[in-house]
Amino acid sequence: MSTRLETIALRQEDDVVHSRQAAREIGALLGFDSQDQVRLATAASELARNAFRYAGGGDVVFELSPGSGHLDQPQTLEIEVSDKGPGIADLQRILRGRYVSSTGLGLGLVGTQRLMDDFKIDSAPGKGTTVRVAKHLSSRRHFTEAELKALLQRLNSAKPRDPLTELEQQNRELISAMEQLRQKTGELDHLNQELDDTNLGVVALYAELDERADFLLRTSELKTRFLSNMSHEFRTPLNSIISLSQLLMDRVDGELSEEQEKQVMYIRRSADTLLELVTDLLDLAKIEAGKVTVRPNQFVVAELFGALRGMLRPLLKNPNVVLTFEEETNLELFTDESKVSQILRNFVSNALKFTEQGEVSVTAQAGQHDTVIFSVCDIGIGIARADQGRVFEEFTQIDSALQRQTNGTGLGLPITKKFAELLGGSVLLESEPEKGSTFSAIIPRVYSTSIERQQNESGTAAAPALRDVSPIVLIIDDEEIFRHVLRNLLRASNFRVIEANGGANGLQAAESRRPAAIFLDLIMKECRAKRRCKA
Repeated sequence: MSTRLETIALRQEDDVVHSRQAAREIGALLGFDSQDQVRLATAASELARNAFRYAGGGDVVFELSPGSGHLDQPQTLEIEVSDKGPGIADLQRILRGRYVSSTGLGLGLVGTQRLMDDFKIDSAPGKGTTVRVAKHLSSRRHFTEAELKALLQRLNSAKPRDPLTELEQQNRELISAMEQLRQKTGELDHLNQELDDTNLGVVALYAELDERADFLLRTSELKTRFLSNMSHEFRTPLNSIISLSQLLMDRVDGELSEEQEKQVMYIRRSADTLLELVTDLLDLAKIEAGKVTVRPNQFVVAELFGALRGMLRPLLKNPNVVLTFEEETNLELFTDESKVSQILRNFVSNALKFTEQGEVSVTAQAGQHDTVIFSVCDIGIGIARADQGRVFEEFTQIDSALQRQTNGTGLGLPITKKFAELLGGSVLLESEPEKGSTFSAIIPRVYSTSIERQQNESGTAAAPALRDVSPIVLIIDDEEIFRHVLRNLLRASNFRVIEANGGANGLQAAESRRPAAIFLDLIMKECRAKRRCKA
């Protein structure tokens, strides 16, 4: 049960002061710190003043509730102030802070509610008012019965101080509170200054990040333009290596020894691998630079699949894997056939790399919204869900035992995705580890920006001349190696080959000799130097 510590009857103005003194002294004896002592004294005096002013008197009771000594139920100092006055008519408005009184009624109640841990009030017009507030003791402090008896003796022996002494004490508390407020204000100013400095640092950091981002964007654009413009410089020497090695393999200039044939074969294989890498890089750079042109033409899926069968046959090196094609009847599209073909080649190449046995099937069927769905399905190693988004990122390869056995740049699928989007479509992936994958490209049947179909054939004007006896072929190229390769490739034909090592010489030869066909290097050194190359 609760232990009553002190009772003060409110009969005169000095009793309000005694209530404040008693609250501070009891708080000190119970171990409350100085701030809580001030809170207790302020709450007791405000409640006592309200009772005396508005009800003409009342009683102030201080009690210590037992609790349990645990953290969730500590001992509690309770202060109850009761009166038999007229009660409070606007209690709820006062507690919500919406009641304004010229006498200050309500400010003491709201302030006390904020100062204490618990606050309860019972009031009704004509029945008086009872307010009970409480402040919890520290869970580490629990007063025994003997300690409470000693505390009561000290309270009974304490002499009440006069109002002037209490006023001096209040002044000291006010000065202490003002000093603490000054210190807090100084700390707040310091924190505001630090915050301002931090904001300036953040602004500077964002400005630097924006500058870095702009620099990286310009660098990326420069890289893209460089790669797209270097297509000729990259491919010409590679094509020369491949063509020269093919001439050697064909024994155009004599027989090769077994060791020479092996070395030439290695040269050709390495050049093919390097050309594939360069082609992927240049395709990606051209797409990013917006230099890829879509050339739509009318074609039938069955004919596309027929051409793919022949092109993909060299990839079927594993006898345990079967490649099949299946399409709906009479599927016809008007879009860029070469890019659709490259999309499917990349899908099939990827599927064959990661399928050790079983079937890789290529299908085409009509989709919604006038589209055609091209799908390549395999029963290979599959791709985990967490990695399915990564396979379409540039230079990304998912680590696996088969991946380590195959060559690749991680560009095939990203290029495929960009080509599909370029044609107005999209790609999808459905996969499950150890069960296989299905890559799909959803392509619109008609390329969206096409209004009129472009002509499917070009350059037919030279066809009659090609039927003449010993027609002339003109090679215009500043690269001697490339002219040598072309001349040897045409050696077995009935063409007469003439050469020119520059644009001016080539134009003169074309006007004077009227060749049936011209092999023309579009970007030559003299044109790049003069910045006036014309195709």
